[in-house]
Amino acid sequence: MPADRDALVATGRRVVALEAEETARLAARLDGTFAEAVLLLAGARGRVIVSGVGKSGIIARKIAATLTSTGTPATWLHPVESLHGDLGIVGREDVAILLSKSGASEELTGLLAALQRMQVPVVAIAGNLDSPLGRHATVALDASVREEACPHDLAPTTSTTVALALGDALAVALLELKGFRREDFAALHPGGSLGRKLLLQVADVMLPPAGLLPADATMRDAVITLAHQRGLATVVRDGRLAGVLTAGDLSRLAERGPAFLDLPVAEVMTREPLVARADELGAAALGRMERRGIMAMPVVDGDGQVVGSVHLHDLMRAGAV
Repeated sequence: MPADRDALVATGRRVVALEAEETARLAARLDGTFAEAVLLLAGARGRVIVSGVGKSGIIARKIAATLTSTGTPATWLHPVESLHGDLGIVGREDVAILLSKSGASEELTGLLAALQRMQVPVVAIAGNLDSPLGRHATVALDASVREEACPHDLAPTTSTTVALALGDALAVALLELKGFRREDFAALHPGGSLGRKLLLQVADVMLPPAGLLPADATMRDAVITLAHQRGLATVVRDGRLAGVLTAGDLSRLAERGPAFLDLPVAEVMTREPLVARADELGAAALGRMERRGIMAMPVVDGDGQVVGSVHLHDLMRAGAV
């Protein structure tokens, strides 16, 4: 049958709006119980065991992955397989997160009973707090929705979105509580462009110090240095940074005529230029260069000694962007 494009767009908008509305309702009803759940998870000396049945199980897998990647070791456990041997991965120092829309699925209540026998605390993400899971969990979080986005109110859609948002909220709250840093995140994500961006330091791409100009040099000396040092001439006094000259400075002087060649670089240089540190993230240095529209910066140590230079294109090629 021919598709009504306007009707399809309207359906898409209705689903997104409904899920956004239910997520907003979730945010409004978060209270001290949420804080209790975060503190319970943070206090676990073992891992976080996350489980659910069907679509809730898929959301549980994602929550476990998010927790693990943000500094809280977690693993997904199949509720049925847990009752046939896989419960052996659970330790007494662990804590569990169990997800269920009804809170009454037999597979999950069986796992809940087993966890209680092991004295493992349980955080419930339940669509019905007045259910076996909601009543017997250590802490129960309300993940109820008024209706699914499915027109028959059957397929888990809005409910899984709300459960996922609640899992993300737990993970981010734990991240902040533990003081998890960008560097910690990078250490857990060494592969791919994200890992490169978060791990790359200026020291990884900077050039060693070369062609440094003394403070009493002339612009004639600077022309040669600029040609060999990719448009950046670093001026030093007793090894410490005194200023910089760029190809842009040279172009502006050249417009006045050839007399500029005898000028001292000290009269032309920028005396307080942007600088980089060897141990800072490449992405941070790149961001400053892009905001100021410059192509290169000197790299200095804590005493102001010049230890090299870093170029925007080198940072970009290395994956700092």
